Amino acid sequence: MKLSTSKIIKYVIIGITAVLLATLWSRISSKKETASHPRDYKEIVASGLLRAVTEYNAISFYADGDTVSGFNYELIEAFARNKGLEVEVTPEMSYEKRLQGLSDGTYDIIAYDIPTTNQLKDSLLLTEPIVLTKQVLIQRKAEQDSTTYIKSQLDLAHKTLHVVKGSPAIMRIRNLGNEIADTIYTREIEKYSSEQLMAMVAHGDIDYAVTDETIARAYIDSFPQLDINTGISFTLFYSWGVSKQSPELLDSLNTWLNDFTKKAAYKKIYQKYYGQ
Repeated sequence: MKLSTSKIIKYVIIGITAVLLATLWSRISSKKETASHPRDYKEIVASGLLRAVTEYNAISFYADGDTVSGFNYELIEAFARNKGLEVEVTPEMSYEKRLQGLSDGTYDIIAYDIPTTNQLKDSLLLTEPIVLTKQVLIQRKAEQDSTTYIKSQLDLAHKTLHVVKGSPAIMRIRNLGNEIADTIYTREIEKYSSEQLMAMVAHGDIDYAVTDETIARAYIDSFPQLDINTGISFTLFYSWGVSKQSPELLDSLNTWLNDFTKKAAYKKIYQKYYGQ
């Protein structure tokens, strides 16, 4: 489908904003160190700086004027304060680049929702579960486009679902194809975020996308023509991830999470972004 000039401009502006933010964020840190290898907890403490990466969106990490907010941002800030560390949080839209940055030591931790699946456990050390959510189908409501509306997962056969490049949702879609005994196609989008994919579905540029339910609900008010009620995955626990070479960091995070998630401070942060 051919995009109109106005739509192209809109998507480009959104993409440029996210890229510029990531670039500026990396440049303003005066303590940025040259990456060489994944660090474990003792090396992080010795440096006094914890380097985290997350995604820029309305739940995890975002800037509003001079204020930086977000569930994962506030949580990693709380951990760093507890350990007497400074924290450097970098927004990175590409899931693959987050993994690469963790592997080469650019980041110490992926402070973003990673599904606790066996496939991902093979390449990462995952913390104790932090949130509970699922992947959902983004499509136009039946009254908006009855010809493309999906009523059940069985209707996904031979459809193309758009996802952010490298998203863990790809594995789930492949498994779902096996479950319905038919082919579901995926198209990975490298430069667009979940919000941009939702905008593309809303405006009819693509028919389907898949994203995290919490992200979908954060943006749904901006796209009243969308339906986000069809689940692609079961409800899963989501965790943060560290390198397999950082077991002491994992232990430190888990000990802190087990304690902090029982406190009122955690409940306040959780309710702020996820509601009841």
